[in-house]
Amino acid sequence: MTAAWSTFDDYAEDDAAAFRAVIDTLADELPADSPLGLFERACAWDSTGHSDRAVPLYREALARGLGEVSGYKGRRAKIQLSSSLRNTGHPEEGVKLLSPELLAPSDELDDAVRATLALCLSSMGRDREGLSLALGALAPHLPRYQRAMAAYARQLVEPEE
Repeated sequence: MTAAWSTFDDYAEDDAAAFRAVIDTLADELPADSPLGLFERACAWDSTGHSDRAVPLYREALARGLGEVSGYKGRRAKIQLSSSLRNTGHPEEGVKLLSPELLAPSDELDDAVRATLALCLSSMGRDREGLSLALGALAPHLPRYQRAMAAYARQLVEPEE
């Protein structure tokens, strides 16, 4: 799978079906009940501009225990499903799915959780909350002004005194 995904950018837009066929072939090598195959297929549909086709596959992968098979891919599936839900006009479902991830053990996907959640919130008209999340995620990466940006992020959502 890793090798197949490393070639993704080599495919022209009109070759999206060919790329998905490669992923399907590899996914078919997994046991029939494996959530990993569903996840990879969802990613392929999503990456080729078909969020609507990816949503049910992400849901099924998570329902079949993707998070237990791979906590990392389970978290990725939640991020990507939330983004796809937003793209298909259901950002509130994305917010519901991702909000608990803010309390999950920290990993390299924390910023992606916050960025995707910020987009979902913005799509719901909750721009201040979204901006707060985005600034909060960005602040630790700044070479200076980290404390100030983190404070500004909090001020966007906390009542003024």
